[in-house]
Amino acid sequence: MMITKRRFIQSSLLTALLPIKLRLLAEENTMQNRIAGIISEYASQGNHRTGTDVDNQSADWLMKRIDTLGVTATDTAFDFERVQPITTQLSIAGATFSGVPLYDCHYTDESGVTGSIGELGSNADIGIIMALPIASSPGGRLVQAARKQGKHKAIIIVTDSRLPGDGVAPQNAEDFLAPFGPPVLQVANGHWADLQSAMKTEAQARLVLHCEYAKAKARNIEAKIAGSNPGLAPIVVMTPRSGWWANASERGGGIAAFLEIMQAVNASVPRRDVIFTANTGHELGHTGLDLFLHNNPGLIKDAHIWMHLGANFAAKFGSQVTLQYSDDNAAASLAPWLKENLVTPGIVTPMEQRPLGEARNIYDGQGRYVSILGRNGLFHHPADQWPHAVDMELTTKWVKAFTQLAIALAT
Repeated sequence: MMITKRRFIQSSLLTALLPIKLRLLAEENTMQNRIAGIISEYASQGNHRTGTDVDNQSADWLMKRIDTLGVTATDTAFDFERVQPITTQLSIAGATFSGVPLYDCHYTDESGVTGSIGELGSNADIGIIMALPIASSPGGRLVQAARKQGKHKAIIIVTDSRLPGDGVAPQNAEDFLAPFGPPVLQVANGHWADLQSAMKTEAQARLVLHCEYAKAKARNIEAKIAGSNPGLAPIVVMTPRSGWWANASERGGGIAAFLEIMQAVNASVPRRDVIFTANTGHELGHTGLDLFLHNNPGLIKDAHIWMHLGANFAAKFGSQVTLQYSDDNAAASLAPWLKENLVTPGIVTPMEQRPLGEARNIYDGQGRYVSILGRNGLFHHPADQWPHAVDMELTTKWVKAFTQLAIALAT
């Protein structure tokens, strides 16, 4: 059969394009492998609560990771008083329910408090409620109101039944620096049936929430890649690096994106300075970011834009990615990379609404930002582990989109 000139040209073009497609696929697979390695290492370190040994070992690990990219990492340490639980349990008729304290409430002595138990808001001495580990959830709002009212001697928060039954999903401590309200114990939802039975009989209970404050150090990890034109406003890339438990899908995606963006920017020829900060203290009212902003006054407004790599966009279970923008131009800057990587958010936060996560600090300071975070069916739960909690394919696409955005903004 005679091959026409047109068919020959088409065939030649397909042949020429094939290696490019294979190369792009190989590059994506390589990125996915790097991301998997980062999340795996991070999650294997243990409980990333601020100021713990694990938190500081994780800081060392991140600095080494940055150094291997040919970028100089620095750390900024700060002193604070870490909550050290001693005895944190509820006893009812011989049964004992251990749990996790709230980290911004008042505590008991070793004797604890005693009294009747009942639903939160009732006349019981100890109020009990089931709630998600989200302050803005219906249960979370009821807890906050009860803490401020001070009607109960103590409060028990049972982890919501939509999460696994054998672990505690703690609430964040937004008022860590100014604790208030009665002692609050958080317990697993595997105890819910027993607690419900006890409430029906108006049983007497004893709560011991004996904690001490231990002097500790926590560290932010920072880096800077200089641009060719220091007169241009810089870009700031930020991610939290602390949290509850291993938080593979909650924090791992942001840390992986942080390092991928750093590697890509360093390999390019950026015109703008790009500042990187990975902050501890996320679960304690963003204390690490507050320190960074205190040490860099004016940066919120002076930066060209802030890229916030927030929580949960790597989650496999109950995932719904949210994008947050300060303005239309910020949204337009990300749009082509979303299209190229075939990703769309489940939610876009209205620009006039205060955003979630660390982006709220930038919003409050009237800065510009692009932010990614999401929902997670294992939010704050010990079951948020590598590899089963992470959607690697989708995570890679989001990381790639934000990496491409960073290069476009920087160059």
